Amino acid sequence: MTASDQTRSVLLVHGAWHGSWCWEPLLPHLAAAGLDVATVDLPSAGDHGTLADDVAVVRAALDARPGPTVLLGHSYGGVVVSEAAAGRSDVSHLVYLCAFMLDAGESLFQAVGGQAPPWFVVDEADGTITVDPAVGVQVAYGDVDPALAADWLGRLRPQSVAAFMAPQTGAAWHDVPSTYVACTQDQAIPYPAQQAMSARAGAVHTLESSHSPFASMPAEVAAIIAKVAG
Repeated sequence: MTASDQTRSVLLVHGAWHGSWCWEPLLPHLAAAGLDVATVDLPSAGDHGTLADDVAVVRAALDARPGPTVLLGHSYGGVVVSEAAAGRSDVSHLVYLCAFMLDAGESLFQAVGGQAPPWFVVDEADGTITVDPAVGVQVAYGDVDPALAADWLGRLRPQSVAAFMAPQTGAAWHDVPSTYVACTQDQAIPYPAQQAMSARAGAVHTLESSHSPFASMPAEVAAIIAKVAG
């Protein structure tokens, strides 16, 4: 097995409220590129899990992967992959897909200014956050096929507040090569915020897409991942 073959393993980590189902439009394109792809379901989406719980799931998935793996995080998933890959030798590259690329000691809540965005619906009694359905499509799926966007909006699950509040204990991008994919039409993480975080990455790609390019531009996202994978 050559070094190039060894880097064909990819692990996809979804963002808040979602599940592994969100990768469905992207997976055929990755398969066509010859990539060995796995996904996870994060406990913080629907099960009151913490950041530590999410990290544990990703680390377990990495343990099961065949050789060095490209680890991709979308949105909140960027926090998870940064911590999950810290101190490991089996992650060949980190990809941040319009994701939070934070440093150790930083939390997602701090990154959004310490105040919940207006489209967050916070249930303090339950310790969860949901997406305001009145603006959910605009925020998350602005350029996604309307029928698919409506379906996905209905599949979103409550997100654990605890996961957003927890500071990262590690930031693997200090030691692992990284790529940031910034999305100019993103209404969830504004493009200027992505530009600021992407300064930490070794390479930056830009897509003219919304917060869910894996649904609206799957071929373009797959091409970037395939290039990173070697």
